[in-house]
Amino acid sequence: MKPILLQGHERSITQIKYNREGDLLFTVAKDPIVNVWYSVNGERLGTYNGHTGAVWCVDADWDTKHVLTGSADNSCRLWDCETGKQLALLKTNSAVRTCGFDFGGNIVMFSTDKQMGYQCFVSFFDLRDSSQIEDNEPYMKIPCNDSKITSAVWGPLGEFIIAGHENGELNQFSAKSGEVLMNMKEHTKQINDIQTSRDMTMFITASKDNTAKLFDSTNLDHLKTFRTERPVNSAALSPIFDHVRWGPTRESLSFDSPRHKVSSGV
Repeated sequence: MKPILLQGHERSITQIKYNREGDLLFTVAKDPIVNVWYSVNGERLGTYNGHTGAVWCVDADWDTKHVLTGSADNSCRLWDCETGKQLALLKTNSAVRTCGFDFGGNIVMFSTDKQMGYQCFVSFFDLRDSSQIEDNEPYMKIPCNDSKITSAVWGPLGEFIIAGHENGELNQFSAKSGEVLMNMKEHTKQINDIQTSRDMTMFITASKDNTAKLFDSTNLDHLKTFRTERPVNSAALSPIFDHVRWGPTRESLSFDSPRHKVSSGV
């Protein structure tokens, strides 16, 4: 398989994300630009403009109507996917490191950095409640007192979120109570990104320890390790092909299933 090189950012990539159908690819970087591309040929469809700092995270809901982004400009923003119009602005006290829609696309979560005297939190907003958006007040906030959260995704059916930390740990947090359901550590350095498979039964992590790792979402079992020569900023599982993609490297890996041989594609 011949890699497609996408050139749309002036600074290094911070996250790449497929929509559920796999026909669109969203990219964000340490510049304020949010790009959307056709995944099949690398054609850029457009940009979402409004952030004033590095954009750390991006997500699209399951029917690709809305896009969610989080930035170092202390904001999390909701966009109309087709028109690029900004629909909501959620202001924070520190940089937004991770963000994501739940299974139904009605609830969003995002985590903020521990910096400038402010604590790291995971915040949950219900988009169906306009007062939460207008008052900038989430219905639940989970404090993270130890190692800050550097990446997070929703688990199957929105029952929990999976969070990666600065020290390489993985946690499951209940989306109802906020309690820690499970904790484990497979990475030796910071987890930069976490992304799930289309059915959310698996997820892949990208780490500063020069690896991307595949896990089972429910029990956090480690399934496979992909190694590279550089720290991995982001990794994504294609919803339509048996491929893993990561950045900033341009390598492409393919696999049959977590229990079968994994091979490198060129």
